[in-house]
Amino acid sequence: MSILGNILWFICGGLLSGLSWVLAGCLWCISIIGIPIGLQCFKFAGLAFFPFGKEVVYDGGAVSLIANIIWLIVSGMPMAVGNAVAGLICCITIIGIPLLISNRIKNNLKI
Repeated sequence: MSILGNILWFICGGLLSGLSWVLAGCLWCISIIGIPIGLQCFKFAGLAFFPFGKEVVYDGGAVSLIANIIWLIVSGMPMAVGNAVAGLICCITIIGIPLLISNRIKNNLKI
């Protein structure tokens, strides 16, 4: 079931979502300070391309909180809007509703 979900997700919005994470990771890696955030963006790109059947473990701390705030200000809001639009497009069909659920779960994650 996860293979079918991954294929449908990749076609219905996962490609654009994953490419946006790759672009964000490349932009973050331009500066030395942004490299840790850029590497996390590349991890999220893999999750954005094929989210079904993956498990996410969060082990944050004070540094993670500061990085999340900086990321939210710089690139988080545009990507959240793009993911929300992709989720709404998935809601047009009944087949896309599980994809919307996957998209919402992914939007709740943080770097």
